[in-house]
Amino acid sequence: MDSLDLIRTFREVASHGSFSQAAKRLDMSKATVSKYVAELETRFGVRLLNRSTRSVSLTDAGQLLLDRSTPMLEMVELTQSELQDRASQPGGRLRISAPHGMGSGEFPNLLADFMRYYPDVTISLQLTNRAVDLAEEGIDVELRSGPIEDANLIVRKLRLMNMVVCASPVYWKKHGKPEHPRDLSGHDALTFSAQGQQPAWRFDDNGTPIDVPVKSRMDCTEGAPLIRVAMHGFGVIYLPSILVQSHLDHGELVPVLQDYARKDVWLSAAYLQRRHNSAALRALLDFLQTRVGPGATARKPSHS
Repeated sequence: MDSLDLIRTFREVASHGSFSQAAKRLDMSKATVSKYVAELETRFGVRLLNRSTRSVSLTDAGQLLLDRSTPMLEMVELTQSELQDRASQPGGRLRISAPHGMGSGEFPNLLADFMRYYPDVTISLQLTNRAVDLAEEGIDVELRSGPIEDANLIVRKLRLMNMVVCASPVYWKKHGKPEHPRDLSGHDALTFSAQGQQPAWRFDDNGTPIDVPVKSRMDCTEGAPLIRVAMHGFGVIYLPSILVQSHLDHGELVPVLQDYARKDVWLSAAYLQRRHNSAALRALLDFLQTRVGPGATARKPSHS
């Protein structure tokens, strides 16, 4: 039997000075109430109640337990109420992990909109390109592009990421535009450090994957510096279009080989389990599905 249940039973007996009255209040048999109090006394190794045929009174130890348990049970009941609120109404802190590249562009704006919709939710955002252990690091949800191999995670695909090969107009004028992905092996590539010393970029040729080894002029742990260097004309980048779209729109970067860009890179949300998630996490997943997923709209998501 849970210690809190035993203490609650003891408090009812102490409050009414009667096992019978406590049993009625708790909808239990008198024998069960007596058994619970006896078990509590055994656990503490001290008598809590003086019993006679006519009355029940507190021992000194019983009075101490009654006094000390009052604020403890009040805290437990308050915590239970707050936890139930967290389960039903979005609130509390959400810990989110995302790649460095999502620190700019549309994602911060999405978080701002989410916080506007749910003012009782606070957010801790961790930007990292390394693999994150959600349980060990206390992360509620991880946003990742590409495959997520961890079988312990629930993965919700949000958006198919359009990949784009691009460079500055100055670079293409100097080096010429490739006509096939294999032509990129002769260009200066700007790559992610995670791709190693001999990076290769994957493309799709009518459903057939092609891995093209590239010569890295510069590598980096995140995309933003690579984009800046590319804009200065020092190489070619191959990134999700979401990271470079504004530069494409302004002509600062020019795309090539669009028919060959891979079509299997998803932006996904990964979390630990389906059941007993907080209302805040459920609201965030619903929000992202509504605003980022297929058929995304600007309307407020449901609380489901």
